[in-house]
Amino acid sequence: MTQLSSGLKYSVILPTYNERKNLPIIIWLISKTFTESELDWEIIIVDDASPDGTQEVAKQLIDVYGEDRILLKPRAGKLGLGTAYIHGLNFCSGNFVIIMDADFSHHPKFIPEFIKLQQQYNLDIVTGTRYRSSTTPHLRGSQVAPGGVYGWDLKRKVISRGANFFADTVLNPGVSDLTGSFRLYRREVLRNVISQVQSKGYVFQMEMMARARAMGYTVGEVPITFVDRIFGESKLGADEIVGFAKGVWALFTSI
Repeated sequence: MTQLSSGLKYSVILPTYNERKNLPIIIWLISKTFTESELDWEIIIVDDASPDGTQEVAKQLIDVYGEDRILLKPRAGKLGLGTAYIHGLNFCSGNFVIIMDADFSHHPKFIPEFIKLQQQYNLDIVTGTRYRSSTTPHLRGSQVAPGGVYGWDLKRKVISRGANFFADTVLNPGVSDLTGSFRLYRREVLRNVISQVQSKGYVFQMEMMARARAMGYTVGEVPITFVDRIFGESKLGADEIVGFAKGVWALFTSI
């Protein structure tokens, strides 16, 4: 196993909405992952006024883990994923920032692989990918399973694959999973990139990566297994698909 460098701190931004059932478990898994890797960490919970009691659960978790580990930074309502990252970024004290979902779609067990790859190649960004079988660049001294998706029906798999193929063909950013949202950034890189992003919704993550590459930042990929959310609902409709196609074209003409 590759030894991780100490002396660095990692901030995790967790946007939440109605994640009362998921939050205690994902926090425990993140804590366990960093503790076992002997890394300094903190979690910034950005809750958009969840009506299910997510914030009350977050406050209890602060009592358990401490105010230096868990920060609750709520907002007045559902204001969008991009602005949630911007809001959370204002409270990050880490050298690196990890963005991920709070619903178990992204398992924290992949975080050490992100960090190893970043440290081996001094990368600006590492993104999880559902569509590669090995790391890019090659991660020495580590074996990772091929990426994949679990819990999606054929329709969603085809839409996701098609969206990434379409975006990759038009924009050619050299990243296999443009719509993924499990990533590690240098803190200032995230701040610089997100300040340029204009998109919302499904196309937001794609623009983040396309602009990062256009700005000259280095990007690595680690295969991950994406699992559809455990509690709650995920929705992807025709409006999101049309919006994605329009977003790709807008980026093609502007980047």
